[in-house]
Amino acid sequence: MARFVPKGKMSKKAQKELNRQRRVTWEFSPVTKTVESKKLYNRRKNACDRREDYGTSVFYFAAA
Repeated sequence: MARFVPKGKMSKKAQKELNRQRRVTWEFSPVTKTVESKKLYNRRKNACDRREDYGTSVFYFAAA
């Protein structure tokens, strides 16, 4: 059984190996998975809503 050695007393190589073993790889990137605030103004979202709304109503009037 290995004896306990404090991390501060380990060699740099041993500290790197310990850090590598403890490091976890994520299945997804947590940085890119952010929830957008609904209070913020989003220019693209508003433009898409207007374009879809006007585009369908003009089509229905032209067809009738």
